[in-house]
Amino acid sequence: MKMNKWTVGLTALGVVSLASAVRAEEKMNVVETTLSATTLSGYVDTSAQLNFGPGAAQNMPGYAFNGPQYANGFNLDVVGLTLQKPLTEGEWAAGYKVDLWMGPYANQLNTSSMFSSVNDFCIKQAYVALRVPVGNGINFKMGVFDSILGYESTASGANPNWSRSYGYTMEPTTFTGLLGTYQVCEAVAFSAGVADTYGAQINQRNVDNPSFLAYMGSVALTAPESMGFLAGSALYAGIVNGLNTASPANAGTLPSISSIGGVNQTSYYVGATVNTPLKALKVGAAYDYVGVNAQPLTMQNPGYANAIAGYASYQATEKMSLHGRMEYATHGGPSMPGLPTRVLGMTGTVQYDLWANVLTRLEARFDRDLNGANSFGANAGSAAPVSQNAFILALNVIYKF
Repeated sequence: MKMNKWTVGLTALGVVSLASAVRAEEKMNVVETTLSATTLSGYVDTSAQLNFGPGAAQNMPGYAFNGPQYANGFNLDVVGLTLQKPLTEGEWAAGYKVDLWMGPYANQLNTSSMFSSVNDFCIKQAYVALRVPVGNGINFKMGVFDSILGYESTASGANPNWSRSYGYTMEPTTFTGLLGTYQVCEAVAFSAGVADTYGAQINQRNVDNPSFLAYMGSVALTAPESMGFLAGSALYAGIVNGLNTASPANAGTLPSISSIGGVNQTSYYVGATVNTPLKALKVGAAYDYVGVNAQPLTMQNPGYANAIAGYASYQATEKMSLHGRMEYATHGGPSMPGLPTRVLGMTGTVQYDLWANVLTRLEARFDRDLNGANSFGANAGSAAPVSQNAFILALNVIYKF
């Protein structure tokens, strides 16, 4: 075998034996070979937010990753680190992925295990990836993985807008379980999985009745090249049903009603991203519905929430893009904190990529209570809301590496 020059020198001087040097080099080569396939990436996500109106930091709209702790100031949102060995093309390929979050957003993701409550740190994903050579190959994830539902990602830098939608807020975020994905052909893919619960908490389960699990499934359709300008457009539908035994991860998610039995929740999602004849313009739409029962598998005190949203993205220049979102959300039964029973949200984002590896966005967001009631803000010394509208201006700067 080939040894490095330092090992050769030490062997010549008699400091180490040839046999021990060979064994050490073999072990090192095994480690180096394994680590050479692992990639390290991540990002630093920061923001500055200005909230308008009297007492704007009170009674804020209840969408995810929003709250008085972010209002009217500069923020470190989150630092993300990813270690990954992707699956190769082999029939029995194996790999892994670990996503770590550090910062205030880590507290709101609520993945801390049942035996840990470390502040400002969480495991966002941590799974083993495996391929089984059945048909075109089934890819499995076992461990902690992101939700299969949604138009938007938990990582804000992967979304067209910085702030999260009401639809995202209603969706489950993270599961601990097993997920399988099968690519039938270029245009069709299916996913199906099972998890401990509907909730985000790692290793969360119903200890009184382990038979209550969460089940999920989805289908993705992608337009082939033969469809002209529509090629690459995608239609996605999914469902998740299961027992949520813990408090919700995000501010607006439907809350648990019973801390003992938990609630049975079902989420439905349909979304599409469509290319247009104008190459620089893409449009999208998403619909979310979540239903909740007070007790598992019963219809006592049912509640619901749903949201519909439209998206448009336009690549104005090589460096500048424009993104818009309009959404309408309603709910009934168990209340969603900070969300009127009918609310309209409008968001506009200008992204300009001036620096290499840096995503820079300026965003304006407007939310309105469509019931005509005052739901947002407050006067000094009072907790009562004073405005029908909420308006913010935000700057988001993310460095990706």
